[in-house]
Amino acid sequence: MAKSEKEKAYGNTLNLPKTDFPMRGNLAKKEPETLQFWEDIDINRLVNEKNAGHETFILHDGPPYANGHLHLGHTMNKVLKDMINKSKSLQGYLTPYVPGWDTHGLPIELKAIENVGLDAKNSDPVAFRDACRDYALKFLDIQRDEFKRLGVRADWDNPYVTLDPAFEAEEIGVFGKMAEKGYIYKGSKPVHWCPHDHTALAEAEIEYKEQSSPSIYVAFKVTDAKGLFDTTNAYILIWTTTPWTLPGNRAVSVHPELDYQLIQIDDRHYLVGKDLLDSLVAALGLESKPEVLATFKGTACEYIKYQTPYGGDEGIVTLGTHVTTDAGTGCVHTAPGHGMEDFGIGQEYGLKILSPVDDEGRMTAEAGPFEGMDLKTANGAILKDLADRGILLHQGTISHQYPVCWRCKTPTFFRTTPQWFASIDGFREEALQAIENDIKFTPAWGKERIYNMIRDRGDWCISRQRIWGVPIPAFYCEDCGEIIINEETISHLQDLFRDHGANVWFEREAKDLLPADYHCPACQSQKFSKETDIMDVWFDSGSTHQGVLRGRPDLSWPADMYLEGSDQHRGWFNSSLCTSVAVNGKAPYRQLLTHGFLVDEQGRKMSKSLGNGVDPLEVINKQGADILRLWVASADYRGDVSVSQGILQQISEAYRKIRNTFRFILGSLSDFDPAKDRVAPAALTDLDKWALLRLKDIVDNAKEAYNDYEFHQVYRSVHNFCTVDLSAFYLNIIKDRLYANETAGQDRRAAQTVLYDTALALDVILSPILAFTSEEVFRYLDIPNKPQSVQLMDWPEVEVPQVSDSFLKRWDRLIDLRNEVTKALEEARQAKVIGNSLDAKVILTLTGEAADYREDIADLGEGLADFLLVSQAEVGDKAAADAWTSDVLEGLSVVVQPAEGEKCPRCWKYSTSVGHNHEDLCDRCAEVLSEE
Repeated sequence: MAKSEKEKAYGNTLNLPKTDFPMRGNLAKKEPETLQFWEDIDINRLVNEKNAGHETFILHDGPPYANGHLHLGHTMNKVLKDMINKSKSLQGYLTPYVPGWDTHGLPIELKAIENVGLDAKNSDPVAFRDACRDYALKFLDIQRDEFKRLGVRADWDNPYVTLDPAFEAEEIGVFGKMAEKGYIYKGSKPVHWCPHDHTALAEAEIEYKEQSSPSIYVAFKVTDAKGLFDTTNAYILIWTTTPWTLPGNRAVSVHPELDYQLIQIDDRHYLVGKDLLDSLVAALGLESKPEVLATFKGTACEYIKYQTPYGGDEGIVTLGTHVTTDAGTGCVHTAPGHGMEDFGIGQEYGLKILSPVDDEGRMTAEAGPFEGMDLKTANGAILKDLADRGILLHQGTISHQYPVCWRCKTPTFFRTTPQWFASIDGFREEALQAIENDIKFTPAWGKERIYNMIRDRGDWCISRQRIWGVPIPAFYCEDCGEIIINEETISHLQDLFRDHGANVWFEREAKDLLPADYHCPACQSQKFSKETDIMDVWFDSGSTHQGVLRGRPDLSWPADMYLEGSDQHRGWFNSSLCTSVAVNGKAPYRQLLTHGFLVDEQGRKMSKSLGNGVDPLEVINKQGADILRLWVASADYRGDVSVSQGILQQISEAYRKIRNTFRFILGSLSDFDPAKDRVAPAALTDLDKWALLRLKDIVDNAKEAYNDYEFHQVYRSVHNFCTVDLSAFYLNIIKDRLYANETAGQDRRAAQTVLYDTALALDVILSPILAFTSEEVFRYLDIPNKPQSVQLMDWPEVEVPQVSDSFLKRWDRLIDLRNEVTKALEEARQAKVIGNSLDAKVILTLTGEAADYREDIADLGEGLADFLLVSQAEVGDKAAADAWTSDVLEGLSVVVQPAEGEKCPRCWKYSTSVGHNHEDLCDRCAEVLSEE
């Protein structure tokens, strides 16, 4: 028989791996089958039943807007939450997870307008709201299916939805309690206004982007200097980047502690800040420094009068510590209707509040000749007018960060209108104390971020001039003007909302929304009107701790964790903290976990213009959701997270290595029955003991990493374990035992025992990450009293053997030695001395530092050759002149030479016993076949 034919014939006598577990994942096709399996068995119910009565872990879901398809931000967020819940449930925690959706607000309203073609201003409000509701519910269903496709376990049939009547009732209850405590008020003050969306915005709805604006120096004619200087040709010089606000000017603010100088330029005198004189000279292009006529402290300038640039009124000089010397003239143009600091000055000095801009960002009649102009047009017209009047000293441009609406990216402006506010001062200190003492932050920098935001936050504008949302539950007495919000009216409205939804507010007159025979508490009138504004959507989502955590019997308050992107320190985290502290005196969460934003491989933000976006639905349909889940786990989410097709390809390669490790192990267990074939830990070989101890380290470290929410450490340790410890080391060494030894021999069963424990443990600890693949692997594992799903398993406990304190150190040294010998073998292969390592015999010489390894090698006994993956190995006394020498392990020399004897066609090892007791085989293989 020819040599190759012999090898083939004897190969049939080997215990080669046998498994139906496929090499290729084919995830895109198989994952939907697993989803259906989970749905059929109701996996969420089963997991909660298994852990019923145990300690709970409540991760409260931050509600995404129901207005678009799944994107990568959703993917990262939902998978992070799922990994936490699943790792906790494996450890025995009861983890009821209720997904939620934010279904009110402008994003949905605008989509409804776009898709249905309704006109918000001219449509019946109830019909318009119904269209918004239908749109939101449509995308809720779409997103639910897409989130489920990611393998996320949740109570998908019973989500919380902010348009649910019961939730709306709870939300106005939160409003009512805050009003009862005096935290809610209506007043006129400057708010960010979006001219595109025609509504006020909260700070959390503002972003900043680079914008070019006019930079102008304007002279205001002094009319009364309070005796400080002659008013003839005297002016106050101001600097501004918003010419359109000049019609609203009512004052010029100076810093009380700064020095101001009256300077002469040509035939005019100008009042400017001393510290800004040099920059002023440069800006105006003056050839020399102007003459200083007088110097005054800012306090001395208070109540100087001047001619306002528009309106024919007199303005006054006011004192303000907000004035800086960073830019300008030190004399700050103050328009109380167009800025919070200006408004504060206006309040302090009793100035008229003028805000001559309408909802669409056009100048009103109060702006005189500029009426009807948008702000950009008004800027140009005002600049021309100032130049024509000779009071525009200089005009340039400046590039700076300017506020824009976070939804439509339109530049916003400050506009003073009547709005509803929550007074943060009423509970600020309690909120700061909660941040300081009651909340754990991951990452730790989140604490300072939200602390500073709460510390510096102004009053929260909670009213919006739109239709789709929860109405502000306030009434007005038409006779005395009393604003009516009290426990009686709120309680009555809550009953109406629960029965009819918030639409009832728009369907009925005010009198039909109040309790029967209700009288104004101030004047006893029965004539009422109702508020037309709705609540900020951040008040919606910020009330979920009350409407969901307290409202669902399977949940509890406060939540153990809120988890969202880092932008939510000013969004959901912030609004939830404010409403909860205001109503309950305590934070709604024990821990905040924050993830970063998505960027490409170059660190660039993802955008359509750059074409660097990744569609998760495309990835799912081509590569599978487990690839996305593994990507999420691999990333350190605490900073910005990189993603690209190239990165996902790397993740696919890592997945393939993990999958192939499972496939090899499952194939090697095809004849292993854990109920009768297990080998006790004490009877394992030292190599097997090492593998079990290494597995325990992986399992223990994974548990710690999961509990520290460091999923990338789980990924790295498991991936490294599969590729380095298993594939490149342990599995390579035990293949000979598995394939060629006696089928039921103890050494082979010992290796299988380790492989069984490894497969089961790895499958369970990876199940929070590779949700679909772990379920697939689980089907192939023979487990006593096997549950229906891997998700119903407990966290694995690895039974390890008792070893000496020096055991692992000895194996670390042996592995170091093996790595050096492998280098010598590779050089010999390159030099054509051998083909593969089994063609070799190695002779080791150990002197100097390497002499310490003699005892370690002696402990291996006849297993040294198998350990080194060669046919023969021995230790010599003296190094040959041509021996390979290690530059890492001093004193180690290796001679690599062709192995002695003949190659056994069954095990492929060379042996001098080939042909002795069997015509073809080595003694080991001959004995095995005789026993089999």
